[in-house]
Amino acid sequence: MLDRFFELTGRGTTVGREVRGGVTTFVAMAYIILLNPIILAGATDVTGARLSVAQLTTSTALAAAVSTLLMAVVGNAPFGLAAGLGLNAVVAYQAAPHMTWAQAMGLVVLEGFVIIVLAVTGLRTLIMNAIPLALKHAISVGIGLFIALIGLVDAGFVTRGTGTPVQLGATGHLIGWPVVVFCFGLLLMIVLFVRRTPAAILISIVLTAALAILVNSVAKVPPGTWGVVTPHVPERLVAAPDFGLVGAFDLFGGFGRAGALTAAVVLFTLVLSGFFDAMGTIIGVSDEAGMVDEQGQVPRLGRVLTVDGVAAMIGGSVSSSANTVFVESAAGVGEGARTGLASVMTGALLGLTLLFTPLATVVPAAAAAPALVLVGALMMTQSRNVPWDQLDVAIPAFLTIAFMPFTYSITNGVGAGVIAYTLVKAARGRFSEIPWLLWIVSLIFVAYFAIDWLEELFG
Repeated sequence: MLDRFFELTGRGTTVGREVRGGVTTFVAMAYIILLNPIILAGATDVTGARLSVAQLTTSTALAAAVSTLLMAVVGNAPFGLAAGLGLNAVVAYQAAPHMTWAQAMGLVVLEGFVIIVLAVTGLRTLIMNAIPLALKHAISVGIGLFIALIGLVDAGFVTRGTGTPVQLGATGHLIGWPVVVFCFGLLLMIVLFVRRTPAAILISIVLTAALAILVNSVAKVPPGTWGVVTPHVPERLVAAPDFGLVGAFDLFGGFGRAGALTAAVVLFTLVLSGFFDAMGTIIGVSDEAGMVDEQGQVPRLGRVLTVDGVAAMIGGSVSSSANTVFVESAAGVGEGARTGLASVMTGALLGLTLLFTPLATVVPAAAAAPALVLVGALMMTQSRNVPWDQLDVAIPAFLTIAFMPFTYSITNGVGAGVIAYTLVKAARGRFSEIPWLLWIVSLIFVAYFAIDWLEELFG
C-alpha cells in the first residue's frame, strides 16, 4: 500500500531510506522551532507588544507539522515545511513596526491566499516552467552554496570579519569547542558518506550531538558559545504546549492601521519572497532528488505549489509567520529521501516536538551544520549541466549562483539570474528564446530590487 501510494519503486527508493531521509530532514530543520520564536519575540509591534516565546514555540511546531504532513499526502514530495527565515524577518521588522501582531499575521494569511490563487490558476507553474533549464540547474548550485554557507556560519567556522566581510572563525583563526565539534562532525560525515555507509548523515549528527553534550558538560563551555541551542541532557522530556496564539490574526486590519500603501508593500514583499524562495528550493531539491524530468519540470508541481500556499496561510493563522518549503530538505534527500513518505516521518517528528520540546534543545548547530555543508557539496555537482561555454547562459547562471550566498537570499539569486538572462538574450537579438512570461517576471524583479525607491517615490 505504501509503495502504491508514494510510488516508492517508481522513484527507486525504499521504506528504510525514506524513514532515514525524513528523520535527517527533521534534525536539519528542527532548529527553526527554537530560532523562529527568538526572531519574532525579539521585535515589538506598533503598540510595543511582544509575542510569547512559549506560545511561538508551540505555534511554530504545530504549523510545521501540519504543513509537512500536507505536503506528504498531497504533493508526495520529500519536502519539510516550516516558518521561512526571510519571511519571518519581514513580518518582525517590516510589518510589526506599523501594525499589531494580529494584523501582521493577517497579511501573512493573505500572502498564502495569493500564492494559492497563483498555483490553482496554473500561473505559478507556468512561471516555473518558463525558467530556462540551465538557470534551474544554476538555482540548484546556488542553493548548495547557500546552505553550505548557512552551515559554516551557524557552526562558527565562518564569521563576520573586521577588515573583511567574512573570516575564518571568530578571530581569523579556528577557536572554540563548537568549531572543534563541527570539524569532527564534518570529517566523520564525509568519511561515512564516501564509504557509502547507510544513514551516514544521520549517524554523524547523532554521534556529533553526543560529543557536543559530553564536551559541554566536561569543558564547562561559557553560556551562549554554542549559539541558539546549548547541548545538554534535558532535565525533562515532556512539556505542555501553549496554543494561545492559534487563530490570533486580523485579516485586513493592517491596511487600516498602517495605510494601504505600506500594507500593500509588505504584502508584495511577502508574496514575492515566498513565491521565489519556494520556487528555487523546490527546483533545487527536486533536481538533487532526481525528480526533475528532461524538460526541467517537477512531477505534481501544481499540488506542491498549492500546499506551499496553504502552508503560508496555516503559519499566519497560528502566528508562526509564513511557512514554506525548507531548503534543509536537501539534507534528507542526501540521505535518500525521494517521496512524501519521508515527509510523513518529518511531519510526525515535528508534531512530537509539541510535547517533547526539551529534546529539540539537544542538537546544537555545530552538530547539524555538517549535513548542510555536505549536501551543499553534493548539490554543486549540478553545475556540470550548465553550458559554461555559452556566455548568454553562463553569465546569468553565474549571477544566480553567486547572489544566493553573497546576499543570503534565494530570491535575490533567482531575480538576478532571470533579469540577466532576459537582458543578455535581448541584447543578442534572440527574442524567440525569451518566454513571454520571463519578461513579466523580470519586470517584477526589477520592482522588487527597487522596492524602497518606489515606496519613497509613491509614498
